[in-house]
Amino acid sequence: MGITSAIVLYAVTWFMVFFVVLPIGLSTQGDEGEVVPGTHESSPARFPLKRKMLQTTIWGTLIWALIAGVILSGWISVRDFDWFERMSPPEPAAGETGG
Repeated sequence: MGITSAIVLYAVTWFMVFFVVLPIGLSTQGDEGEVVPGTHESSPARFPLKRKMLQTTIWGTLIWALIAGVILSGWISVRDFDWFERMSPPEPAAGETGG
């Protein structure tokens, strides 16, 4: 996996975790009974963006490291997703014979 692939994987993982973390512990204005005029009851009463981003960074980094470790170890490769056998057979490793 190249550096660009690692950065893209981290960005995708970070945003996926961010969207999961956003609603956790959300307290709406309707829940607290203090609705600001001109807003919906479902609007957040408090929105701790810094805390959400910190949680996302911690969890996202752990999940990214796990995924990157699996990819780099070779447990899962692109060939594992070749369900229609469209890829050519893998090249034998150095020192291996074809038969």
